[in-house]
Amino acid sequence: MAPEEPSDPVRATFVAILQQLNRVEARHEERDPEQALYLEELRRALRRFWAVEEERVKLPIALGLLVHNGLVRAEAGGPDGARRRTSGGTRYRITPQGKQFLVEALERGDRIP
Repeated sequence: MAPEEPSDPVRATFVAILQQLNRVEARHEERDPEQALYLEELRRALRRFWAVEEERVKLPIALGLLVHNGLVRAEAGGPDGARRRTSGGTRYRITPQGKQFLVEALERGDRIP
């Protein structure tokens, strides 16, 4: 583990996932279907994130825990032609509780390199 890496790969992955979901929501505000990401999109976005790259955390399990704890909402996918994504599957969206967790984590210094 590099010196700047957080010691808890699960928590760091939670923060990284929430950051990605928060970014996509902010970028596509007012365009509801585009405010969420599919698992494959999250995998692409986090492929170089140290905990995922080193296989210390399984992304589907981390997402499941975030959903179970109300920080992320899972939705049935639909046609998302604007971004030419594969439709179907489950989309993931940050919840208000997820935003609160993210803000608190960032205030405590859980920054992701």
